[in-house]
Amino acid sequence: TLWEESTRVPLIVVAPGLTTPGSTSAEAVSLLDVYPTLVDIAGLPTPAHLDGESLKPLLQDPGATRDRPAVSVRGFGNYAVRDESYRYIRYADGSEELYDHRNDPGEWTNLAGEARFGAVKERLAGFLPVDAAPSYTAGE
Repeated sequence: TLWEESTRVPLIVVAPGLTTPGSTSAEAVSLLDVYPTLVDIAGLPTPAHLDGESLKPLLQDPGATRDRPAVSVRGFGNYAVRDESYRYIRYADGSEELYDHRNDPGEWTNLAGEARFGAVKERLAGFLPVDAAPSYTAGE
């Protein structure tokens, strides 16, 4: 699913000389960020085609913030975007869900239909993939 309980997992990084033991960050990140982070830490050039971004700034300063939310995918055209406050979900059929994690961490109240959250939805939708291709299944 694209909800918090299924997409929120711990990511533990130990980089000697870079991270502080026991430090934590609550920023939403994606597994797409792992490769760019390793490339950055190793001092190698970052390939232009990567979708993720380096987490090195968060590793150096766990109190730092990111401008980019984490994006999750479940099948073709079903996406969730999670930032520090909201989770926005858009399904392939165009239906939407929006949850305010500051007031509703259990994702019980869908705010997507409320006009006052239009700007939030628009901002988060700006991070949705625009050139995604349908999934491929062997034998098709």
